[in-house]
Amino acid sequence: MSRITLTSAVMSLALTTAASAQTEIELWHAMGGALGETVNQIAENFNASQDEVRLTPVFKGTYEETLTAGIAAFRAGEQPHIMQVFDAGAATVIGATGATIPVQDLLSDNGVDFDIEDYISGVRYFFADSDGKMIGMPFNSSSPIMYYNVDALEAAGVAPPATWEEFQETTAPALAAAGYIPLAQSHLPWIFTENFFSRHNLPFATNDNGYGGLDTQILVNNDAIKAHFTALTEWQDAGYFEWYGTGWGDNQTPFEEGKVAIWLGSSGSFGGLAQKDLGFDFSATYLPYWEAVTSEPKQTFIGGAALFAMSGKSDAENAATARFFEYLTAPETQVLWHKETGYVPITEAAYELATAEGYYAEQPAAEIGIKQLSLAAGDNTRGYRMGFYVQIRDVMNREYGRILTGETSVEDAFATIEEEANQLLSRFAQTQG
Repeated sequence: MSRITLTSAVMSLALTTAASAQTEIELWHAMGGALGETVNQIAENFNASQDEVRLTPVFKGTYEETLTAGIAAFRAGEQPHIMQVFDAGAATVIGATGATIPVQDLLSDNGVDFDIEDYISGVRYFFADSDGKMIGMPFNSSSPIMYYNVDALEAAGVAPPATWEEFQETTAPALAAAGYIPLAQSHLPWIFTENFFSRHNLPFATNDNGYGGLDTQILVNNDAIKAHFTALTEWQDAGYFEWYGTGWGDNQTPFEEGKVAIWLGSSGSFGGLAQKDLGFDFSATYLPYWEAVTSEPKQTFIGGAALFAMSGKSDAENAATARFFEYLTAPETQVLWHKETGYVPITEAAYELATAEGYYAEQPAAEIGIKQLSLAAGDNTRGYRMGFYVQIRDVMNREYGRILTGETSVEDAFATIEEEANQLLSRFAQTQG
């Protein structure tokens, strides 16, 4: 055998050995389109940054489809190493005893420094247990914020409203007179229910909003939120508010088309909006609040999803997952994710880096979600933990639709939501026995 042939054989063997020594891990996620491309980019960057671990991201469809696939895989003993779980599905995964490894334990057990105080305020505890231990790693984290057409508000001679009273008395009439639909929103349960309770620091459920136990009851049949939905129907009749159904994009598109002046959406929508030629300048600010309900509005909490480390894997695979989480939470990775997608950077260090780079001086609207998540906290701003919450949201959407199409009253709708939601919560508690 020639020296060249021998050398080639040795190199080939070395490469094969190195490849086989890599620990392979898989991430199942629900990020399609441009978001999925950014997930792939982060995976490629991680793989290129070291030789010991290879991460393969796998798109599994919608949030609901990803959760369903993950549950089925776990029951079959074929679960991925990491699974993305959205906010409404968190209780299902966290409540499945032994299904996951708390991310706080995973990192600490594998020599990665962890301090929950390193995460921005509104992110820290949504995916934590009742003792404040982080169970899922916040990933695509966002907050509902108020986007507005700068040109439309200038034409109407008004400023973005800080309160709903201001919107009702000043902003909406002026925008309507200027030829605009003043207001639309894209998610009634998330924006006008869950974060309504947080912004006004109202209890959303018993047992510390569900974090304290399974015998939880929802408290949605509340005078403040019923007054808010009554106002929505009045605004709808006056031409101040339009509801385009439950589809997110169906409510966002009229804003992008310049028909709607104010749109309540996700801080994670910023990246997509900034890349479009809208034909007008837009900006963003905090969600309004009712001054009649509180004079001290609080922070909102995150929506989106977290990454959960699934159990049943080897020590080497768990160490590999911890290594990826360490990479994912590095300031540089978080700033990349933040800039490419609009989702908030989850750590204070990443926020400081984006600030130091001058990003918010160039794009002030990109900072609104972070600033709103960092407002003063209250007893009811942590979030919620309720099982079968996907189905509870379905009930809300059904009844809210009936309110806004005149099929039922606000009083009857909220009584129905509370009754059916509490039935679902009772059923969930029985499945955890």
